[in-house]
Amino acid sequence: CNESLMLEKLPACGKSFEEMMKKVDSKKWCNLTEFIMYYDNFTQCTEHEANNASCFWPNRLAEGFITGIHKQFFSNCTSEKVHWEDPPDEILITLILIPVVLTCAMITLVVWCSKRSDIL
Repeated sequence: CNESLMLEKLPACGKSFEEMMKKVDSKKWCNLTEFIMYYDNFTQCTEHEANNASCFWPNRLAEGFITGIHKQFFSNCTSEKVHWEDPPDEILITLILIPVVLTCAMITLVVWCSKRSDIL
């Protein structure tokens, strides 16, 4: 693996990705659908350059370079934890009672039908 050749060529991938990302509003950098094609081109470029240098991809040097690009463009993209809340009591009670009532109704129907099996 010619690491020096790979490290020499990878910045061209970063430069190309940077140029493509200029087309995207910086407020939309956290929305992957806005730049997925650019990112795909970037990863293909890094893989191509690593393979041209007879290196495996990903490798620690390529990963370090990709991490640097991530820090440059996506450092403000943190995943916010969703805070789950219980539904209001009226809805919660309804959601609990519907299966209970249906279960009781089905049991009643089965018992009633089993007592009337001589007619059926």
